[in-house]
Amino acid sequence: MLTTPQLREQTGNQRVADRRVTLRKIPSRDAAQWNLTIGGIEPESIVDGPGFRYTVFVQGCNLRCPGCHNAQLQPFTGGRSIAVGEILDAIRNNPLLSGLTLSGGDPFTQARVCASLAEEVQAMGLSVMTYTGYTFEALWLANRPDWRRLIMASDVLVDGPFIRDLRNIDLRFRGSSNQRLIDVRQTFAAGKIIVLPEE
Repeated sequence: MLTTPQLREQTGNQRVADRRVTLRKIPSRDAAQWNLTIGGIEPESIVDGPGFRYTVFVQGCNLRCPGCHNAQLQPFTGGRSIAVGEILDAIRNNPLLSGLTLSGGDPFTQARVCASLAEEVQAMGLSVMTYTGYTFEALWLANRPDWRRLIMASDVLVDGPFIRDLRNIDLRFRGSSNQRLIDVRQTFAAGKIIVLPEE
């Protein structure tokens, strides 16, 4: 478990500096040419976050949770390749969208490309919601730059594995009660995990 002092120590003020570095390293014109392996797209979802969401279902997941809603997206074989630029064009061309949702599979299996996509969407003034079977603490403490970058490019991180025994169809935007809707910006500002309130 990541304690408040650890989160403060490991995030602190480096968040802004890290984001500037990664954005300098990867200009948008290059990111648009990268490819993402996906299992599908829902261009106007109303169930994968607030408002109309452009939802990208990433192909591949290592966790293989029993009862997974998208079990067909667990294998790393299959799916199709799509250019990040094609996704960005579709998002730009739909004024009804509130943001991008990255689901799967697990977006952290393709974290570098997903982070670039997310950063470009945030630059449009839209929100990014990212689903993962890992916990925030496990992702951050792994100290992988690509994972940290995707966390920082997300406005909301829905974390934790799906646990069939904790399944609850009344939960907002999640499948089991162990999963959290984490406000990423507030978490970094407070130095502790901030979960969005239930509505």
